[in-house]
Amino acid sequence: MASTSDIRNGLCIRYNHDIFKIIEFLHVKPGKGPAFVRTKLKSVTTGKVIDNTFSAGHKIEDVRVETHKFQFLYHDGEFYHFMNQEDYTQIRLMEAALDRPDLMKEGEVVTILINAEDNMPLSVEMPASVILEVTHTEPGVKGNTATNATKPATVETGAEVNVPLFINEGDKIKIETEKGTYKERIKE
Repeated sequence: MASTSDIRNGLCIRYNHDIFKIIEFLHVKPGKGPAFVRTKLKSVTTGKVIDNTFSAGHKIEDVRVETHKFQFLYHDGEFYHFMNQEDYTQIRLMEAALDRPDLMKEGEVVTILINAEDNMPLSVEMPASVILEVTHTEPGVKGNTATNATKPATVETGAEVNVPLFINEGDKIKIETEKGTYKERIKE
């Protein structure tokens, strides 16, 4: 058993007969009344995100997890297939278990959290950023760079990202996976 002081991003807890991963939290100490922790929880089975508030000192049941490196192989409709980097065993996960499946290209190495009690995969953690090639974008208008103007661009995985006007088709860009935002252009 853990308490609210142990809450951190990525912690998996058992709550309401389901396993949730904490994706956001904030310790609040109001001037009047007891302290509490405001959290955003994501169900690892359904992918549904809920808001919840725990009072300070509340006991929470944490789930013991192990992390393993897996390589993304392919996806066929609703299932995503991964291969363990150590023993080459393969697993498949539903799309709901992934945070940003649209930014994952084949061969990408991700970290998968596995429940230590029953060896069930819980969720997939992407690297902090990924490098993808722009496959389609409108050409930028010359001289329209006084403001931080952006345009939509489609990358090789099919995801759409807003990029600065100077980005062209064929450019490789770094994308922050947590927010799905453009970070920088990669020079080759």
